[in-house]
Amino acid sequence: MAFSGFTFMLRRAAATALACALTLSGWAQQPAGQTNLPDAPNPTSTVQGPKPAEYKFKDYSRPRSHFPNPIAPYLSQDVPPPNLANTSRIQDLIHDGKLYISMNDAVALALENNLDIGIARYNLNIADTDILRSKGGSTILGIATGLVQGTPGGGVGGLGGTIGSGPGGTTIGSAGIGTGNNGLVNSTLGIGPTIPSFDPSLNGTLQFDRNKVLSSSSFATPITAQNTTSGNFSYTQGFSWGTDLLVGFNNTRLTTSSPFAALSPNLTSNFQFRLTQNLLQGLGFTPNTRFIKIAKNNREISDVAFRLQVITTVDQIENLYWDLAFAYENVKVQQESLAFAQKTLADNQKQVQFGTLPPIQVVSAQNSVATAQQGLILAQTNLQLQQLLMKNALSRTLEDPMLADAEVIPTSTINLPAQEPVTPTSDMVKDALSHRAELSELRIDLTNRQISNKAIRNALLPTVDAFAYYGGSGLGGSQNPANICPNAPIGCRPAGSIPASGYGDTLNSLVNSTAPDKGMGISINIPLRNRTAQANQVRAQLELRQAQMRLQQLENQVRIEVRNAPFAVVQNRSAVDAAKAAVALARQTLDAEQKKLAAGISTSTAVLQNQAGFTTAESNLVSAMAAYAKSRVEEDRATGLLLDHTGIELAEAERGEVVHTPNVPYVAPRADLPQGSPAQPQQNQPKASGQLSEPMSPRQSDSLQQVSSQPEAGDGKGTW
Repeated sequence: MAFSGFTFMLRRAAATALACALTLSGWAQQPAGQTNLPDAPNPTSTVQGPKPAEYKFKDYSRPRSHFPNPIAPYLSQDVPPPNLANTSRIQDLIHDGKLYISMNDAVALALENNLDIGIARYNLNIADTDILRSKGGSTILGIATGLVQGTPGGGVGGLGGTIGSGPGGTTIGSAGIGTGNNGLVNSTLGIGPTIPSFDPSLNGTLQFDRNKVLSSSSFATPITAQNTTSGNFSYTQGFSWGTDLLVGFNNTRLTTSSPFAALSPNLTSNFQFRLTQNLLQGLGFTPNTRFIKIAKNNREISDVAFRLQVITTVDQIENLYWDLAFAYENVKVQQESLAFAQKTLADNQKQVQFGTLPPIQVVSAQNSVATAQQGLILAQTNLQLQQLLMKNALSRTLEDPMLADAEVIPTSTINLPAQEPVTPTSDMVKDALSHRAELSELRIDLTNRQISNKAIRNALLPTVDAFAYYGGSGLGGSQNPANICPNAPIGCRPAGSIPASGYGDTLNSLVNSTAPDKGMGISINIPLRNRTAQANQVRAQLELRQAQMRLQQLENQVRIEVRNAPFAVVQNRSAVDAAKAAVALARQTLDAEQKKLAAGISTSTAVLQNQAGFTTAESNLVSAMAAYAKSRVEEDRATGLLLDHTGIELAEAERGEVVHTPNVPYVAPRADLPQGSPAQPQQNQPKASGQLSEPMSPRQSDSLQQVSSQPEAGDGKGTW
């Protein structure tokens, strides 16, 4: 009965301790004045029909609760495998084995399928796990702030040809611990006083022991048998203001055959409640919640880094698109050049047969045909490469035979304004300084360094801890039969001289101050030279000053990029105008040479030479148009307004589900699409006077005959 009563009380005590642990655990999770982050809202889609496979976000910064499932915190969470299938949007754009894509379609497909963006999405949830770790009192593992640049083709801008602030992938970037980047040392971020565990810990030991002891003493029995049952429990928890709590509860039941023991079974219980408070080092919220603050700031850095990833990828996709458009136009130029050379060759062969032309003219024409064929082959292979690069950038996999074999047809062309819009440079610089993601990352990182510096200064102080405790003990049991006189001649007691008491009586004496144990004290640890802490504090200050100087350097670089971007636009616009004039001159020269040939005062060789010049002029015009379009993209990137001007919703990019179709400026549908191609909707254009209503291919015959930027009557716009 005594043992069963002891077991019942033991279970009740364990249940009480567990309930206290679950109640107090919430007190240490959050520092004062902070609350748990709200649940992420479930995104709703307004798109009808099949929905693209979106990335399923989950807030991993919130712990799994014991309620309603008590064992939920001890169960693993499965992260779904990545969805490597392409979204349905790409299938909707394939018609008759050809992929017809506009610039807006290309950007939308990249936001849904591009693997660089898909890899970067995981960094957002990875940053959430650092928040959860820090709430438990652990150090953070760091986040990735670099760009993922695994998509080939379409290089992005910047003075040095690269954008971003770190190496790509999921490696630790500038917001990690013990790392460096861009010449910056980042080794002291997060160090400081030891942080207690904010997650409470419940420890318990239940032990059964049966022991027989041999003795050579004449005052003891030769063999003493002892049976011991012990149940010990402790609860520990740290708090964000620098306090440690320890509650211990120990119980023992001992039976013995020794005649010198007054009680058998002997029941003993004791408990102690101890509080320890840091008075110098580790005092207050600043040193103890530094990882929570840094982890939340790192989550903001992850958001900014993802925005930079989207900007860089969209920049790359637009450049890829203009490379594709150039390759597509260049093939048409080379095809017409070959057709002209072949026609000239056929005409020369007929004239040679009639004896009106020397045979050398046929050889010259054959050489021109071979040269044109070589140019066409180069243009076709370049087009095939650009199509492959575009399909790779806009899809998750090329295993779909329909997509792999599809020919990519660009359905958009540049909408060249008749007059370039003028934006004050000061306004562009102001926009860049407030919108560039690289600057936002570094500013948040400076905040983290300042938080770390405060904690490191606190670590310079000696360790002085005040502690206080209160406890008690209880004793119970029954009189030992081996100790009753006359069974034990020495130290025996009469039967019934010790009243029996159970475990309940033991616990009662434990808490009624029958045998209290209380006290207080202070512990001091003073490092006499403190060289390590001094070095850490100075190093942290140096790293902070270095980062501040790096911020100034980056701002200067942004200012140069912003001022350089309009230069490139002006230069490339001038190159377009010059190329248009060269095409007009080459066309007129070719026409004049053909008339001379018809009049018998020129040769087919001269005509072919002029045709080659005309082809070169057309290729130069196509190239100049592509360069101009890229310079427009670079200007938006340099000012940090690429997403705003493109109409991209960052939340949709995070989910991988594009509801609102992007609207890329200075882009319009092509006017020379092949018959049977799907109609492209007219795209909204920025409000600028004198824009061209029908951007065209430079191979259109009317555009080659008349090159004019004067507005036409009735619509106020011009054509090429």
